[in-house]
Amino acid sequence: MADSADTAAATARVSDEVDPSQKEDDEHDSKEVVILRYFLQEWGLVKSILDRIVDNGGISSPADVHKIRSIMDKYQEQGQLLEPFLEIIISPIMSIVRSQATQLRVSPEGAMEIIKPLCIIIYSLVTVCGYKNVVKFFPHQVSDLELAVDLLETCHQATSVTSLRHESTGEMETKCVVLLWLYILVLIPFDILSVDTQAVNKSYLDEPEPSPLVKKILEISKDYLSSAGPMRKMAGLLLARLLTRPDMAIAFTRFTEWAHEVLLSVVEDVLDHFKLLGFAEVLSSIFKVGTRKVLLSVVSTTWSDISLLMKSNTSARSPLLRKFLVKLSQRIGLTCLPRRLQSWRYQGQNKLLGETILKNSGEGYSSNIGQHADFSNNGEYAELVGEDMDVPEIVEEILELLLSSLRDSDTVVRWSAAKGIGRITARLTSYLAEDVLSSVMELFSSGEGDGSWHGGCLALAELARRGLLLPSSFAKVVPLIVKALHYDVRRGPHSIGSHVRDAAAYVCWAFGRAYSSRDMKDTLEQLAPHLLTVACYDREVNCRRAASAAFQENVGRQGNFPHGIEIVNKTDYFSLASRTNSYLDVAVSIAQYTEYLYCFVEELLCSKINHWDKSLRELAAEALSALAKYDPEYFADHVLGKLIPSTLSSDLCTRHGATLAIGELILALHSHGFVFSADKQKSLSSVVPAIEKARLYRGKGGEIMRAAVSRFIQCLSLSEVSLNVKTKRSLLDTLNENLKHPNAQIQLSAVNALKHFIPAYLVMLGDKTANEVTLKYLELLDDPNVAARRGAALALGILPYEFLVHKWRSVGTKLCSSCTIQHKPDDPDAEARVNAVHGLIAVCEMLTNSSTDDFGQELSSLYLFIRSDVMQTLFQALDDYAVDNRGDVGSWVREAAMDALERCMYILCKSDSIESRKSLEHHGEAYHSDGQTTNLSSRLVGPEITTNLVGGIAKQAVEKIDKIRDIAAKTLQRILHNQKYFVPFVSDRETLEQFIPNDPELKWSVPSVSFPRLVQLLQINSYSRSVLSGLVISVGGLQESLSKTSVTALLDYLLVSESDKNEERNLREYLLSTGFLWILQQYQKCDRVITPTLKTIEILFSKKVLLNMEGHTQEFFSGILQSLAVELRASKDFAKLLAGISILGYIASVVEPNNSRALYQLLFYLAHRYPKIRKAAADQVYLVLLQNENLMPEDKIEKALEIITETCWEGAMEEARNGRFQLYEITGFKSGPSQEATHKELSKAGEKNTKVTDENESYSSLVGFSGF
Repeated sequence: MADSADTAAATARVSDEVDPSQKEDDEHDSKEVVILRYFLQEWGLVKSILDRIVDNGGISSPADVHKIRSIMDKYQEQGQLLEPFLEIIISPIMSIVRSQATQLRVSPEGAMEIIKPLCIIIYSLVTVCGYKNVVKFFPHQVSDLELAVDLLETCHQATSVTSLRHESTGEMETKCVVLLWLYILVLIPFDILSVDTQAVNKSYLDEPEPSPLVKKILEISKDYLSSAGPMRKMAGLLLARLLTRPDMAIAFTRFTEWAHEVLLSVVEDVLDHFKLLGFAEVLSSIFKVGTRKVLLSVVSTTWSDISLLMKSNTSARSPLLRKFLVKLSQRIGLTCLPRRLQSWRYQGQNKLLGETILKNSGEGYSSNIGQHADFSNNGEYAELVGEDMDVPEIVEEILELLLSSLRDSDTVVRWSAAKGIGRITARLTSYLAEDVLSSVMELFSSGEGDGSWHGGCLALAELARRGLLLPSSFAKVVPLIVKALHYDVRRGPHSIGSHVRDAAAYVCWAFGRAYSSRDMKDTLEQLAPHLLTVACYDREVNCRRAASAAFQENVGRQGNFPHGIEIVNKTDYFSLASRTNSYLDVAVSIAQYTEYLYCFVEELLCSKINHWDKSLRELAAEALSALAKYDPEYFADHVLGKLIPSTLSSDLCTRHGATLAIGELILALHSHGFVFSADKQKSLSSVVPAIEKARLYRGKGGEIMRAAVSRFIQCLSLSEVSLNVKTKRSLLDTLNENLKHPNAQIQLSAVNALKHFIPAYLVMLGDKTANEVTLKYLELLDDPNVAARRGAALALGILPYEFLVHKWRSVGTKLCSSCTIQHKPDDPDAEARVNAVHGLIAVCEMLTNSSTDDFGQELSSLYLFIRSDVMQTLFQALDDYAVDNRGDVGSWVREAAMDALERCMYILCKSDSIESRKSLEHHGEAYHSDGQTTNLSSRLVGPEITTNLVGGIAKQAVEKIDKIRDIAAKTLQRILHNQKYFVPFVSDRETLEQFIPNDPELKWSVPSVSFPRLVQLLQINSYSRSVLSGLVISVGGLQESLSKTSVTALLDYLLVSESDKNEERNLREYLLSTGFLWILQQYQKCDRVITPTLKTIEILFSKKVLLNMEGHTQEFFSGILQSLAVELRASKDFAKLLAGISILGYIASVVEPNNSRALYQLLFYLAHRYPKIRKAAADQVYLVLLQNENLMPEDKIEKALEIITETCWEGAMEEARNGRFQLYEITGFKSGPSQEATHKELSKAGEKNTKVTDENESYSSLVGFSGF
C-alpha cells in the first residue's frame, strides 16, 4: 500500500506539470510537454514490469530488462522526469539485491543470476539521472558493508563472459552498482575495524594495519583503476571517500606513495594509460572531498608528479589525461589557499523578473532582497587596508599551468582550466586577481590562436560569474569581448571561430547574471548591437542561439536594452534555427529600430558580403537589400558607394559578394520607388564592362562571377536602369557567352537574365534586332558545342512575343527536331533534349497567351502546328530511354515531355472551348455540357490524341522509376479532374476516375499503392497495350521488391472472383496474351523491353497463368515460339537467353502441336557457345521429358534421360555436341547442316530490324548475370 501511495504521489507531482485542460497536440506543444506526456504513458508499463519482478522475488526475463532499459535510455536528456520515481524503482530492487547478497555463500551462481539483471536496471538509472541522485536511495545500514564487499569480491573473481549479443550480460553494470553502494556505505560514522567480523583477534585490533575488509576494498578498487570502462570512475569515487576517512591515515599514506610510484613510472602502454587516467581521476576526487589538514602533507609530492606528467608525451596525446591533471592542479591550489570570503568581490543584486518588468513599466518597486554595496566608483571596492596574503610559490606555478592550459587544443581542458582560474582567484587578494585578469587578457592578442581566444572567453565568464571581474575593468574587457563576438579566421576553404563566438556570448550571458543594471548600463549599450548582429547574421546556428540567449538574459535581468521585449519575442530559439529566416525575417524586423539598423548594415558589408561561403554571400546580398527600405538615401549613396569599387577587388569573395549585393540592392530600391540619379545610373551600367575589361572571368572563380554578373544584369533590367546602345550590346554578348557555358547553373542564370533583359532593352530596338537575336539562337541549336545547344533551347523558350511572332514556325520546327533522339545517334546529350522540350512548350504558351488580332490567319496554323507537330514530337520524347554512364538519362526527357504534353493539351482545349463558344454564338451549333460539340472535324482535340496522351502517360505510371511513376500518376490526376480545362474524348473516363481518384494524399511513388490501382487499366482496350508495355519493365526488372509488388498486383487482377472466373479470367488472360504478342512484335530486338517481357511471361507461366486459355493457348504459344526464334538467335544477353529457354521448357511440357517445336528449339541450345546456357537447356529438356510422356516411347525417354544426366554440358563443346546428336537420333529430329538451316529459317520469320551488337556486350552480359 505504501508503494502504491508513493507511486500515486510521484505521478501527481509530475502530472501537475501538464495542464489537463489543454488538448493534446504533439505538433504544436513544447518539446518538454510532449516528452512528459509520453513518459507518463510509458511509466505505467515500467511500473507493471517492476511489480512483476518484485513479486517474483527478483527473477526477471531478459525481455523485461531490455524493455525497461530501452525506455529509460529515451530520457537521457530529460533525467528530471525520472527523479520523482527513483525511490519507487530503486528501493525494492536494492532490497532484493541485498537479500540475494546474503545467499552468496549458499548459492553464488543462483544469486548472481538474479542480481545481474537488477543491476542493469539500476545502472540505466545512473546513466540517465546521475549517480548522486541514485545513490541516495541505496540501503546503508552498517551490516550491509560486509555484504557489499562480499558481492564485489564475487563479481571481481567471476570469469568475464564476452557478450556477442546486443544485450549486456550484466557483469559491468553489477560491478558499477556495487561500487556505488560501497561509496555510500563507507561513510558510516564508526571505525570500520569495529564492524569487520574478520578482525576478531584482539591483538589484530591493536595493530595499525587496515582491517581485512578495507584491504579487500583497496585491492579490488586498485584493479579497477586500470579499467577502460565506467568501473574506473566508480572505483575512484569509492577510494576518495574511503581514504579520506579519519581512521584511514595509514591507508591514505600508502596509497599516495603508490600513486607517486605509478605517476613517475610512465610506460608507453595502453593498460598503463588507463591506469594513469584512473589515478589522476581518483587523486582529483581525493583533493575534492579530503580535509585540508590531511592533504597538505602530500601537496608537494603530488604537484611535482603532475608537473612532470604534464610535460610528457603521454599527456600530449591524451586530452582526457590533461583534463584530469588540470582539475587535480586546481584542487591542489585550492588546498594551499585557505577558504576566505574576499571583501573586494563584487556582490551583485539578485533581481527578480517582476522587479524588472515593473521597472520597465515605470511603476515603483521596493524590495529589501539582495541589496548590494555601491562599488561603482573608483576606490570604493572594499579592500582592507593592510590586508596581505602569503601566496605559496606552488600556487603561482599552478596558475601558470592553468593559464597555459587555456591555450590547449581541446575544449574540455580549456573549460576545466577556466573553472580552476575562477575558483583560485576567488581566494586571492584584489591585486593578485588583477594580475590574473591581465594574464587572461593577454590571450586575446592578435598573435594567439583560436584556442587561446576561446579559453580566454571561458576564463572571463568564470571570473564574471563569481564577481571577480570588477566593473572598473569593463573598459578593458568589453572591447575584447566585442572582438570575440565577431572572431572568424579564414583557413583554406573554411573558417574557424564559431567556438570563440559561442564562448563570447557566454561571457555576455554571465554579465547579465552577475552585475546590477546600474553598473551594466554603459556596457549594455555597447554589447546590444553586437549581440543582435551575431544572433541574426552568424553562420552557425549554435552561435545565433547563444547570442540570443545572452540578449534574453540581459533583457530579463537588466532591462536596459532598447526595445528589448519586442526583440526577444522575435529572436526566439526556433526562429533562429533557419539561417534564411534569421537573415530575411528576424533581422529585418529588428532593423526597424534605428539603434540596430546601421550596425547590421556594417556587419553585412564588412563581414558577410565577402564571406568565404558562397551561399552565405548570396544570402547576405538578399539581406542587405531587405534593409534598404528603412533608409533608401543611405543605401543609394553610402552603401552603393562602398560596393561598386569592390566589384573589381582582387579577392574573389569580395567581388562576387559585391556584384550580387549591388544587383539585389538596386532592385530593392527600385521596388520602393527610389529613382537613381543620372550619374549613379551611369556608374551602375559600367559595372559589368569594367569586370570584363579586368578579365575577372578567367582563372579560379570565373564561374561564380559569371553567375553573379547574370543576376546583376537581371536586376538591372528589372530596375529599368537606362543603358546606351553600346552597353546593351555588351551586356547581351555577356549573357550569350554565359548561355554557352557548360555549367547548368550559369546557363540558368543567363536565361533568367535574358527573360527580363530582352523585353526591357531589346524589344524597343525593332524587328531587325529581333530577327538577329532569334536567328542567332536558332543557329546555336546546330552548334557542335553541346552546351551551346542546351543554352539556345532555353533561350528560345523565354523570347517575348514580339521576337517570335514572325518566326514562330522556324522556331517551333527547330525545337521539335531537337527534342527527340531519333536519327541522331551521335547526339547522346539528354540535357539538350530536356531543354528543347522546355523551350518548345514555353514558345507555344507565349504565342498562344500573347496572340492578338494582328496575328491574323496564322493563329489557326499555329494551333494546327501544335496539334500535329508539337504533340507528335512530345509523344516521341515520351519514348526516350537513352542510357549513359549516369543511368537512365532518358527519364529526364520523359519527365519534361509529360509536363509539356499536359500543358499542350490545355492549350488545345482552351482553343476548342473558345471556338465552340464562337460557333454557338454565330451558328447555333449544339454545345454539350461536357465541352464536346457535334462537329468533330473542326476540333483540335480528338479521340486519337487523347488516347495517345492518356496511354503514354499511363505507361510511365507503371514503369520502374519511383519518381517518374509519381509524376505520371499525378499528371493523369490533373488531366482527369481539372476544373479549369476539360479534356474531352477520354475513353472510359469513369473507369479511369475510379482507379485514379482526385486524392492528393495518395503516394503514387509507393509501389504497393500505385500498382494495384494502375494494373486495372489493362481491362480498358484503349490503354491496355501501353500499360502492359510499361508494366513488363517493372515485373521483369532487376529490382526484386518492385518486381514482387507488381507481380502480386498483376496476379490479383487476373484472379477475379469465383462467380466470374470462367468468363472474365479467360477474357483478361486472352487480352494479356495478345498484348504480349504485340509487344514482342513492336519491340523486336529491343532488349530493353524484350528481356523483361520474357521474364514476365516466365513468371506468369510459373504461376500457371496463360497455359490454358480455351482455344487461344496454341495461337499464343505459336506466336511466342516465332518471336523466340528471332530474339534468341545470336543473342549474347544471359538473362534473355535463360528466360527464353525457361519459356521453351514450359511450352514443351504441354500437349501438341507446339510442344515438339519447342523441344526442337531447346535441343538446339544444348550446344550453345556458353556453358551456362547449355546446362540450363539440358535441365529444361530433362524436366520436359519427365513431365510429357507423349513426346516419345517410354524406352526412348529413359535413354534420353540417361544421356542428359551423363553428359557434362558445362564441359567441352565437342562432348555437348555429341550428346545433342544422340538426342536428335532418339527424338527423330534432323541434325547437322540441314538442322542449322531450318533453325535459321525459323528465326527469319519476323526478323527485319535486327541490329549488330558490340562484341563486348557478351562480356558485359556475363558480368551482369554473375551479379557484379
